[in-house]
Amino acid sequence: MRSPHQIVGDHYAASARGDVAAMMAEVASDVQWTEMAGFPCAGTHVGPDQVVEQVFRVLGRDWEDYRFELETLLDAGPHVVGVGRYRGRHRATGKMLDARVAHVWEVRGGLVRRFEQFTDTLLGAQAMA
Repeated sequence: MRSPHQIVGDHYAASARGDVAAMMAEVASDVQWTEMAGFPCAGTHVGPDQVVEQVFRVLGRDWEDYRFELETLLDAGPHVVGVGRYRGRHRATGKMLDARVAHVWEVRGGLVRRFEQFTDTLLGAQAMA
């Protein structure tokens, strides 16, 4: 079985390619995916369909060249932490976003069970205002 570190690393590689199907390939059917309050797509989304529709599609619709740039991937057993930056231009305002971010993942039984985002929500709000 692949390690949690490998599973999350492959998710980020698929994200960089824009391959949503591969991003969600090892996500549990009842995953709890939490985006911070005050950030685009805020809330806890349950299941891959909600994550795709309420996070990835919305970001693609509202932002130009929105991306997560991975800088560090930390292995903590069933938990993995990805540290990097969000970058992109908000389509409605034309303003750029450049925000540090940490993602905390929980992987058990070969599937992502939980995801939680930590970032500066003020920077997102300023880009959208």
